[in-house]
Amino acid sequence: MAFATATSELAKCTAMEMNKPVARDRAKKTERDMQAASDDELLHLIGSGDEAAFRLLVERHVDRGYAVAVRILRSPADAEDVVQDAFLQVWTRRGEWQPGKAKFSTWLYRVVTNRCIDMLRKPKVEAMDVLPEVADEHYDQMQSLLRDEASAELAVAMERLPEPQRVALVLSYTEALSNAEIAEVMETTVFAVESLLKRGRQKLKHILRNSGRDVLTTFTKD
Repeated sequence: MAFATATSELAKCTAMEMNKPVARDRAKKTERDMQAASDDELLHLIGSGDEAAFRLLVERHVDRGYAVAVRILRSPADAEDVVQDAFLQVWTRRGEWQPGKAKFSTWLYRVVTNRCIDMLRKPKVEAMDVLPEVADEHYDQMQSLLRDEASAELAVAMERLPEPQRVALVLSYTEALSNAEIAEVMETTVFAVESLLKRGRQKLKHILRNSGRDVLTTFTKD
């Protein structure tokens, strides 16, 4: 996903005298050190206004945040808005991060999923479907067609789930988070997450009962 607009406005690196060999070597060393930095270390740098650290944090996590948002919302445009808003919070509140309190990825999931739920609850002016991916020419066309049909049926069924069930299923099956991690993201208990997953799977089975085993096994466990 292209995030050039957001990152160019929020994370332009301070100009350096790159024509000087010493400056180039120093810049390379700094870049290597920053690439190896943990999320908490980057957030510490961001807290002091380091735009390069912010840009790296965005590059490190933006795809993950976008993947969750687009699966929940089924709208690439809305998903981009959600993720951009999340990273804008990182920058505008850059001095408030408390290291060790939570993993950054957990915080990101929480902000993204909460914002997605807010958007789902708003009156919809226009429904936007995710365009099917262009099939690789080396794949069998019939298998590709069946896969696309199954994915489309599943996406429609997911839209009929209550928002908490949809979020829990997305985090569990597409992001492979543990129930404990999902509980932390959704700010609830592991027992509540287990209940959401169970009820979500049951509702999906009910919705897809006439769609065939392939669709059911795409997303459900039992």
